Amino acid sequence: MRSFAGRDILSLKDFERQEFFRVFDVAAELEPIAVSRRNSDLLAEKTLVTAFYQPSTRTRLAHEAAMHRLGGHVTGFADAKMTRAGDFYQESIKDTVKMLEFYGDVIVMRHFTQGAPHEAAKWASIPIINGGDGWGEHPTQILTDLYTVLKEKGTIDGLTWLAVGDMRMRTMHSLGYALSQFDCPITFVSPPDMALTDEFKAELKQFSVNFREVEHVEQAIAEADVILVEPVVQPDYTKSRDERAGKDVGLTPANYKITRELLENKAKSDAILLHSLPRMDEVPTDVDITRWSRYWQEAFNGVVIRMALLALVLGAME
Repeated sequence: MRSFAGRDILSLKDFERQEFFRVFDVAAELEPIAVSRRNSDLLAEKTLVTAFYQPSTRTRLAHEAAMHRLGGHVTGFADAKMTRAGDFYQESIKDTVKMLEFYGDVIVMRHFTQGAPHEAAKWASIPIINGGDGWGEHPTQILTDLYTVLKEKGTIDGLTWLAVGDMRMRTMHSLGYALSQFDCPITFVSPPDMALTDEFKAELKQFSVNFREVEHVEQAIAEADVILVEPVVQPDYTKSRDERAGKDVGLTPANYKITRELLENKAKSDAILLHSLPRMDEVPTDVDITRWSRYWQEAFNGVVIRMALLALVLGAME
């Protein structure tokens, strides 16, 4: 197995099966630090640089929290408009990361342009972690989801997945690539204008992913062991910020909502429901206290997975 030390985390296309489990093993080893709400000194001499060109709550703060839990330091920006990359100069990714690599030891980047973290990796001499790139990928989120499933179910192989939402989303792309390494049939449910693209379907077939598409969650929820939901009411991920107000966007059609009634009447009693958040109305709040919901555990696991990735790429764990 390849070493993670010094490695970029850009796409789950790059991961072999045993590499997923290596990340999960390290996460399990480091998890007690987060559970006990204490900080270690594992990365006491290292600094994380956050380069977020798009808004983020969980991804940015989970990386920062992970670095603090490991005793490291954090610097960076959460709004590109406050930097030379987002003002009059529109500084290039090359010029920006050539500077940022002097300020820290690893960079996590979120960008509205698909492929931007890959471009950054061309110029940076330190590891780049993709925190979401346009409609591209979101590898650390899906590693979080898989770790959550492994903890809750004791396995990933053999589970049936239901993915509901906008199939253009970066999380859906990373999920498809990840499940190519596991024995997991998956059903996708989305509005027609947000369906799997022909290009992505061709990739899934190339990677031998066992998938199908249906029009309504009720057609597939009874077989699902894992239900992963994303909003179908989405911002435009090709922009640095979507300024639309709530009144300018619609509500989620019933086909793509996971309600308490639907879960009680149709879902397996031991199915688990994941959502990377934020949510609109696709998962009503009365689902939060049901036995199916796991999105709060998922959020906690997001810190643990980022701890594992930082420890691995910075060579503190092997």
